[in-house]
Amino acid sequence: MMRLARWEAALGSLVFLAAVLSVPAWSATTDKHTAVPGTLNYVEGQAAIGDQKLDSKAVGSVELQAGQSLETHKGKVEILLTPGVFLRVGDDSSVKMMSPNLTNTELALNRGEAMLEVDQIHPENDIRIKQMGANTRVLKTGLYAFDANSKDIRVFDGKASVRTGDREVTVKGGHELALAIVGKLKARSFDKKEVAQGDDLYRWSSLRSQYLSQENMETARMYVVNGWYGPGWFGPGWYWNPWFGGFTFLPADGFFYDPFGWGFFSPLVIYRMPVTVGHVAHHFDGSRPAPAIGRGFHEHAVRTFNSPHMSGFRENLPPAPHRP
Repeated sequence: MMRLARWEAALGSLVFLAAVLSVPAWSATTDKHTAVPGTLNYVEGQAAIGDQKLDSKAVGSVELQAGQSLETHKGKVEILLTPGVFLRVGDDSSVKMMSPNLTNTELALNRGEAMLEVDQIHPENDIRIKQMGANTRVLKTGLYAFDANSKDIRVFDGKASVRTGDREVTVKGGHELALAIVGKLKARSFDKKEVAQGDDLYRWSSLRSQYLSQENMETARMYVVNGWYGPGWFGPGWYWNPWFGGFTFLPADGFFYDPFGWGFFSPLVIYRMPVTVGHVAHHFDGSRPAPAIGRGFHEHAVRTFNSPHMSGFRENLPPAPHRP
C-alpha cells in the first residue's frame, strides 16, 4: 500500500509537471493592458464612438469616457464596467457613458438594447442604467436586459430597483417592467426560456460568456505557472490574455457560475487541483435542482471526483443555481 501511495504521488507530480510545461510561459507583469470602467473588450461588425470607427484593434485600448456615446449599426460591442460586470450592446443601439467611476458607474441607453451581466458586485458599487426616463440600479449579481425601443426592463436573474419620477419599483429575477404602460408601474413575470430563445443579444451574450470562461481557465493556468502569489497576481479583477486578445475576470478564490452557467475559476483552484480542473466540464446545464447555497463563490466545491480520468463532478457535488 505504501509503495502504491508513493507511485501515485510520483505519477501525480509528473502529470502536474506535464500540465505546467504545456502552458506557454507568460509574464503578466510585462503586459501593459489595464482595464477601467468603459474599456472595450470585444467589437463585432459596425460600431463607433463619435467619428472613431471601432474594430478589433480597439479592444483593450479604447475607453468609453464620460460624456461619450457609443453607437452600433450592424454590430455588437462588449464593454467592461466594474470588475466582474459586462455591458453588451446590441445592433442599432446607442449608449452614453455618464459616469465611469468604480463606485458610481452609470450609463444611458438612448436607442436599441443592452444586456448587463453582473458576476460580482460589492455594497460600495453603484451601477445604474438610465433608459427613457427610468433609472435602474442593480442590487445583486445576475442578468439584466434593457430595451429602449419597447421600453422594457427584464431581470432574468438578480434584483434591481427602478425609479421613474417619484415612483420606485423592485424587479426580481424572472420579472419585467414595461415602462410604456400608462398608470401604476408593476413588475410582472415572464417566460425566461421563451424570451431567451428569441433574443439575438441574449444568444450572443451567452456565446461571449462561453469564450470568457475558456479564457478565464487559460489565464488562471498562466498565473499558476508564473506564480499566482507573485507580483503578477493581485487578487480579483480584470486580467488580459494576449492569446485571446481580451480581458477576462478572475475571482479571488474558489469558482462561480455566471448567469449563463459558465464557470470562472480562481488561480487558487487551478493550483490546488492543477490536473483535474483542466478536464472538468466548466458549464452547468441546469439539469439538476438548485441547492440552497445560491450563486457566488464556491471555494471548496472542486474537491471530489470519481477518478483522475473523469470529466465531471460527482453527483453529490453542489450544482450551480438553475439558469434559464
